[in-house]
Amino acid sequence: MSRGRTRLSRGRTGPILLVALGCVAALLTAGPASAGAPRAVTDYCQGHCNDVLPPGENGNATLADILANRTLGTRPAHTADQLGKYGDLATGYRELTDDTIGRYFNDSSLGVPADQVASSISPRSDVTIVRDRATGVPHVYGTTRSGTEFGAGYAAGQDRLWLMDLFRHVGRGELTGFAGGAPANRALEQAFWRQAPYSEQDLQDQVDRVAASGSRGAQAYQDVKSYVDGVNAYIDAVYPARTFPGEYDLTGHVDPVTNAGGIDHFRPTDLVAIASVIGALFGAGGGGEVGNALVKQAFDAKYGVAEGDRLWQAFREQNDPEAVLTVHDGHTFPYGGAGADAPSVAMPDPGSVTPQPIVVDPTGSAGSSATAARKSVPGRLGAAAGMFNHGVLPADLLDSPKRGMSNALVVSAAHSAGGHPVAVFGPQTGYYAPQLLMLEELEGPGISARGAAFAGLSFYVQLGRGADYSWSATSAGQDITDTYAVPLCNADGSAPTKDSLSYEYHGSCLPMQKLERDDAWTPTLADQTPAGSYKLVMYRTKYGLVQSRATVGGKPVVFTSLRSSYLREVDSIVGFQEFNDPDAIRSASDFQHAAADVNYTFNWFYVDSRDTAYFNSGDNPVRPADVDFDLPVKAQQRYEWQGWNPDDNSATYTPFAAHPQSVNQDYYVSWNNKQALDYGTAGPGDGPVHRVNLLDDRVRTLVHSGQPVTRADLTRAMADAANTDLRGEDVLPLALKVIGSAPVTDPDLAKVVNALKSWQAAGSHRLPAKAGDKSYVDADTIRVLDAWWPLLVHAEFAPGMGDDLYQAQTGTLQLNDSPSGGQNGGTGGGDVNESQSHKGSSFQYGWWSYSSKDLRTVLGEPVSAPLGRAYCGGGELSACRTALLDSLRQAAAEPADQVYPGDADCDAGDQWCADSIVQHPLGGITDPTIGWQNRPTFQQVVQYQAHR
Repeated sequence: MSRGRTRLSRGRTGPILLVALGCVAALLTAGPASAGAPRAVTDYCQGHCNDVLPPGENGNATLADILANRTLGTRPAHTADQLGKYGDLATGYRELTDDTIGRYFNDSSLGVPADQVASSISPRSDVTIVRDRATGVPHVYGTTRSGTEFGAGYAAGQDRLWLMDLFRHVGRGELTGFAGGAPANRALEQAFWRQAPYSEQDLQDQVDRVAASGSRGAQAYQDVKSYVDGVNAYIDAVYPARTFPGEYDLTGHVDPVTNAGGIDHFRPTDLVAIASVIGALFGAGGGGEVGNALVKQAFDAKYGVAEGDRLWQAFREQNDPEAVLTVHDGHTFPYGGAGADAPSVAMPDPGSVTPQPIVVDPTGSAGSSATAARKSVPGRLGAAAGMFNHGVLPADLLDSPKRGMSNALVVSAAHSAGGHPVAVFGPQTGYYAPQLLMLEELEGPGISARGAAFAGLSFYVQLGRGADYSWSATSAGQDITDTYAVPLCNADGSAPTKDSLSYEYHGSCLPMQKLERDDAWTPTLADQTPAGSYKLVMYRTKYGLVQSRATVGGKPVVFTSLRSSYLREVDSIVGFQEFNDPDAIRSASDFQHAAADVNYTFNWFYVDSRDTAYFNSGDNPVRPADVDFDLPVKAQQRYEWQGWNPDDNSATYTPFAAHPQSVNQDYYVSWNNKQALDYGTAGPGDGPVHRVNLLDDRVRTLVHSGQPVTRADLTRAMADAANTDLRGEDVLPLALKVIGSAPVTDPDLAKVVNALKSWQAAGSHRLPAKAGDKSYVDADTIRVLDAWWPLLVHAEFAPGMGDDLYQAQTGTLQLNDSPSGGQNGGTGGGDVNESQSHKGSSFQYGWWSYSSKDLRTVLGEPVSAPLGRAYCGGGELSACRTALLDSLRQAAAEPADQVYPGDADCDAGDQWCADSIVQHPLGGITDPTIGWQNRPTFQQVVQYQAHR
């Protein structure tokens, strides 16, 4: 299928374009008005369902809108109208009641009352798109299934066309050629190219396989084709009218004066490219086996092999008995490897590992300059130049693959007010303008759902509600990715080296497949990065993608990454189709079986008027019993996944019953924590202190109080956890107990200690006194803790571990994930996450469990599964106390402008601003900053009152 492009041979004049700056923004809709009313849908939530998705539903802005935003501060309607509701909950939650939930969340009832219809259009005779006055959300009503999907695509174009275009180019490794060569753009496309490089044939093969996979697969293919037709119809409608996103002008795809250029039509393979990005961001797990091996070697070098392995396993926390579990009813779901001494393990020779470069043939400036780019356009257009200079996609998106960010709180009918389960849940997809997600309602034959979907994948609602049930997910991240040590060879029989491009497979020497993309960029209005180009190259073997090279036992190998969902991202479409089908989902069991059809690693939660349910999805490959998948695996046939076919990367997967699951447990909490007993995680960090503790403590208290839990109760529990510092609540009391083992004789330091005690006793909150304030209560105490944490960890562990081991372990588990980021205390051990600010989601990964176990050991308190030895002060309480006091003294003296370095959004030393959440612009419109909250981006508050 060729890619069409909408073009105009005659453009509008510059003066007419500039006049638009003073006009009301053009509607991002096209098509004849519809006189028909949407069909009625029975809603069993009966006014008890709410949701919110900041900043707003409208993610498209014309060039005139963008210029007005930059010069006058105006925004198109519904661009940021959900941001205030979302932000205000941080200071308003303590007075929240069921009756005031609407102040902070939207009404997510199905349908649109006649007096709330803002617009109604029919871009095709078999579909009507109605938008409501309150939020501008599209409600798509189709008389045919094809019409429903066509309308979903048309509405997606209206609300997210530019973002969809960005992500189809990211998924193909073509972002810089499309949006400019800014360093952030280059880094982002390289990161995703390393994880999911595909040829066009690879993308088409995924489409074809799903289409041939049975009746649901065939239907999904037809749905996608109709959806793409709708997107393209929108492109064709808005291009002549110049109501398309202004970013196309600013990045040189359309001439802002002559209208020459065009917007490429979408194809089904574009949706596969987008799905590969989303799957890599939120639905993968594992792949860190080489890093694990290097840390194991560091432990062995420090303590000897036997003792080193014992301590390394303790720091892995693979099945820590102190971890909070989502399934806490005692059921066990074994999923783990054979151990570090398994015959499958292929350890790299020390110092031999080198990363596989993916960038080749780079060129420098082509001679164009930003000044030259600005001179060729009208003055006000030139004023917009440079707004994407740091890249249209923010750098913090790079680390989402290693970050889980969503949460869920679900209480069963037995403990809920009115005898109906209550849920407060949602995904945390980061903060962007516009959001990665969009809201929609789809109503048509075989489809009835309202909620959120990723831009470009909104042919089905991915997280939301049906007529009588709601569902949501958190990233699970269990290990579905293995690293193989693949021996190298040369076709001519000569001795291989680490640079060889052929490998051994089942007794043959095969050439690696070379996947490459040529990308070049030139300066544009939005990005004046000097012209340049490079080639992205990845090598693929039957054992997966080459990530690094090394020697094992003196022989050269490549370490490859094989993910069970690679080449199979589209397979999950069937599960999402079922979520949207009211005939497919009539019970908790129905939902669990639909979730099992999703091959991404997610924790799924379900609630209706009677039942709650949980299911962990993902294609977990069945490995031989003698394989350890925490370390690199020898690339030998006996260690391959059972039933594995390298041609399409299919395999035998663990059965439905082996996945963590539950129905009607007293309550469920999830914040990307350990799922169940014996269910092995893909990395360290699931120990006694995890940010899920903030939820579990509060929900458990509600459930055990004997009082029925209301929607407001559960929302308050979520919001209280969202502004609490995990370190202050769960680790600071232990550090203060060590310090309090003797009097603090330094009066200045005693004041600091007393202030920390008071702040901790009051709840360890990071909150302003009232809405609108931009400074925290207890601001200076919070500054001290932010400065102290990295110093505390270093003082506690580095002397005993030694610098080499300490740095190796911090490389596999970062020591901090604070709201503001960037606090490493000059001690090392920080990583890119701690250099980021304004990200919202915090306290996912850190050394809080290590510190808790170690300090309790020093204090002589019980510790299940201890770290194997005491580190702080060599295990001596007085020495540990001295180390903590010395590090605290250093932290107290650290000025605010050092703890909170300035950036493009904040002055140095501005604590509230450093923590604040910025809606990172993915286009030309910017939105206001809000105060820090640690909560999902899209969030539902639901309690169904009846059932079909």
